[in-house]
Amino acid sequence: MENHNVIVSSSPHIRAKASTRSIMQDVLIALVPSLISGVIFYGFRVLWILALSIGSCVAFEYLWQHLLKKPIRIGDLSAAVTGVLLAFNLPVTVPWWIPVIGAFVSIIIVKELYGGIGSNFMNPAMVGRVFLSVSWPILMTQFCEPFIGHWFGTTDVITSATPLAILKSGEGIEGLPSFVTLFLGGVGGCIGETSALALLLGGLYLVYRRVINLRIPLSFVGAVALLSFLFTNGSLSPFDNMMYHVLSGGLFLGAFFMATDYATSPVAASGQIIMGIGCGLITFMIRRFGGYPEGVSYAILLMNVATPLIDKVCKPKKYGYVRRGSSAKK
Repeated sequence: MENHNVIVSSSPHIRAKASTRSIMQDVLIALVPSLISGVIFYGFRVLWILALSIGSCVAFEYLWQHLLKKPIRIGDLSAAVTGVLLAFNLPVTVPWWIPVIGAFVSIIIVKELYGGIGSNFMNPAMVGRVFLSVSWPILMTQFCEPFIGHWFGTTDVITSATPLAILKSGEGIEGLPSFVTLFLGGVGGCIGETSALALLLGGLYLVYRRVINLRIPLSFVGAVALLSFLFTNGSLSPFDNMMYHVLSGGLFLGAFFMATDYATSPVAASGQIIMGIGCGLITFMIRRFGGYPEGVSYAILLMNVATPLIDKVCKPKKYGYVRRGSSAKK
């Protein structure tokens, strides 16, 4: 008689149709609007950067698992999602080797060395971006003006005057784009972070599919909105300052697609709200008082590190638990 190893866990037992692959498929679908907006604004070189990033992430994961004789798990699409998110955090002007190095850091250093999917304690794509930003800051801040670059080649037009950089300097406020332009994404920035409209469409799709909930995104964006309204910068009104901080940079990409990562975010509902508020607070503090115009990446990584502590403080109530001193109903 054949022996089968059975894993037994305590009740209640809940069956769900969702799998890692189906969840990752939904995330990829949700990122399509941002990909389309990236191609529209920055040309078809976006697809080259995206292909390099995805291909490198999948290849590194396959090679690592093959060399260590582990089960090959590239079919779960998690490496592909990391590749897309990494590419979306890069300017379209970066040389080909930037996404390759970023993929190595994201997959090998952050993900596989800690045991693979679900075992990493920081978001892989986010670490990849921060590593690249620290190592090659000039390459990572050469942003292309929308519609000016060649559709099939590398653009020669570079600008570093992103809306957040203008806010940071406090000069040339009159040169800030309109709210409509910011909402649609027609500004310089990374490939997949400029269009708030595209990211909102993708985020709402994930909510509809129940891949994520709105606790972290709403508390994240809400904290940035509140703080930027209360603490203005330059000659902007509180409302204008709030709108520029909310619609600029990688806030929506980080709030909907990076901070909600299952492996690196708290389990309890209260913990998720704490994480979102913490991300918003750190993001605003870096933007307003730090040395960088953007702080989303660093905020998410710092709160990733704090997640085990948040989970410890915000433990969900045990199923069937009765408070000491209370009598059970007969």
